[in-house]
Parts: sequence; C-alpha cells; structure tokens
Amino acid sequence: MSLEVIRKVAEVEKQSQQTLTDAESKAKELVADAQRQGQEQLRQVQAQAAEQAKALMRQAEQNAAVKAEQIRRQTESDCAALRQEAEKHLDKTAEFIAGRVVKR
Repeated sequence: MSLEVIRKVAEVEKQSQQTLTDAESKAKELVADAQRQGQEQLRQVQAQAAEQAKALMRQAEQNAAVKAEQIRRQTESDCAALRQEAEKHLDKTAEFIAGRVVKR
C-alpha cells in the first residue's frame, strides 16, 4: 500500500471516530433534554393534580356543609314536631302519674 492510501484510511478512520463521538455526545444531550422535559411535565401534572384535588376537596366540604345544614334543619323540625306531640299528651300523662302516685 502506498503511504497516501494509508493516510487516507487513517483520516477516514479518524473522521469516523469523530462522527461516532459526536453522535454519542448528541445522543447523550438528547437523552438529558428528554429527561429534563419529562421531569418538567411531571411537575406540571403533579401541580395540576394537586390543584384539582384541592378544588374537589373544597367542593366536597361545601357539599358536606350544605348537607349538614339540611340535616340540622330536618332534625330541628323533627324535634319540634315530637315536642308538640308530647305536649298534647302532657296533661293526660300528668293525670296518669298523679293517679298512680295517689293510689299507692
């Protein structure tokens, strides 16, 4: 082989090695960029999920407060109705108790 051919082969091998090194470097950069983008998207999704969870919790608390108020009002109404019904029988009950006490 002539010296010129050996030099060309060496030069081509050197260029091939440089191309391979450049490609590996570029691939590492792409992977690092993809990881950074993935982490950023993950942070965004987590932040959105946290905000949605807070909104759902606020809505649930509001619904619970409304339901609790409805239950409280219904309970007051039921108690008032029971009290009125009991008051209707108060005289008879007092007479019954007095009669039992006097008989003893």
